Amino acid sequence: MGKATTRWIVLLRGVNVGGNRKVPMAELRAALGEAGAANARTYIASGNILFESDGDTAAAEALVESVIAARFGFPVEAVARSAEQWAGYAAQDPFPNASPKLLHLCLAKRPIAAGAVAAIEAKCADGERVARAGEALWIDYGAGVADSKLTPALLDKAAGSMVTARNRNTVLKLAAMIAQ
Repeated sequence: MGKATTRWIVLLRGVNVGGNRKVPMAELRAALGEAGAANARTYIASGNILFESDGDTAAAEALVESVIAARFGFPVEAVARSAEQWAGYAAQDPFPNASPKLLHLCLAKRPIAAGAVAAIEAKCADGERVARAGEALWIDYGAGVADSKLTPALLDKAAGSMVTARNRNTVLKLAAMIAQ
């Protein structure tokens, strides 16, 4: 008997931002289907993908990364989590009273480094908060994301690998989609 199929949510970093690294979602869904991902769906153009496939987390990430490199001609890093993992994120939210648009779930490609929270807290402005919940970091950007010093480069360095983030509204929408 073969390995069970897993439902995945895969997040892309840095696509379709400012007219750069364009990845049309309809074309990506089709390419993933051709590569063996079942029931590929996307949510908004920022790179949120849902599909089913065999294999582990690394295989899900590699599938998406290889399809994008082959079809669109540039590398994109992907972070995959199973439906079961994703379902736990909303329940782990350490800042339930934060603005859903300013509260971000941050997921790293590899296990988060020890000391990541302290390194990020050292750069937090007034009103910004960070917490670790299991394998995830949550950042409440307080007054806004645009002027924060908690940049992607800082988060990557603190976590020890590439980090991508989604706001609470997106986290909840993806949870609802993957549950269908």
